[in-house]
Amino acid sequence: MSFPSRLVVALLGASSLIVACGASSSPAPEAQAKPSAVATPARPAVEQYGYEIIKSHPHDPAAFTQGLTVTADGQVYEGTGLFNQSTLRRVDLANGAVLQSIKLDGQYFGEGIAVVGDRIVQLTWQNGTGFVYDRKTLVRVKEFTYPGEGWGLAYDGQRLIMSDGTDTLRFWHPETLQEIGRLRVRDGDNAVDRLNELEWVDGALYANVWQEDRIARIDPKTGVVTAWIDMSNLLTATERSRGVDVLNGIAHDPKTGHFLITGKLWPWVFEVKFVKRG
Repeated sequence: MSFPSRLVVALLGASSLIVACGASSSPAPEAQAKPSAVATPARPAVEQYGYEIIKSHPHDPAAFTQGLTVTADGQVYEGTGLFNQSTLRRVDLANGAVLQSIKLDGQYFGEGIAVVGDRIVQLTWQNGTGFVYDRKTLVRVKEFTYPGEGWGLAYDGQRLIMSDGTDTLRFWHPETLQEIGRLRVRDGDNAVDRLNELEWVDGALYANVWQEDRIARIDPKTGVVTAWIDMSNLLTATERSRGVDVLNGIAHDPKTGHFLITGKLWPWVFEVKFVKRG
């Protein structure tokens, strides 16, 4: 900021008038500029959602769901876990029947899946190994490796997005399957870890948080959580007493706009729409 010159008028004797331009003189203390306060933009409030059940679809109660996705042509694919039980399968949403399935070797614990064009990519938990399949036949066409654990996987149309149980998302090139970036996830100033199954919808990333009955909606540019969706009480107390595991499995049906939500060893896939609170 620049200051205007001050005109100083001084009387010298009875008749001498000297007019001097005070550009080089220091301004008086009270005329010095005071620093202005810089306003910190208010952080947008994190939106809160609940859900409305549209329909409940049967689900294989022996399926330890690790990944769930719906393709544009309405095909539902599911990746399941547990050693000696892990599969990649295509299922009939209406009745829960398994239409196609391929079993992983016993040493692999299957994790998240994502459809990339005519392929399906599947992670494993602690083996550092992933698999690529032909979508129509489920025949394995490629195997690849990565460091650390594999949890969830989604595809945004340009990149694969992978979670590893921490607060950090990894971005992979869909063809080379090489890492091209990372992003940490935050709710305000707090790290959000245990990120698990992922789903990409309309420019936002949705993530299960392991062992919690809620889903985070994440801005993929900043890593900021923009919404929490409370999915508690989907199962009855009786159903929970029958050995089910945690909420895990998010898929978005592009035809209906609804979400499909399930969990590990759950008897249902719930077709829901999210309802904003407040």
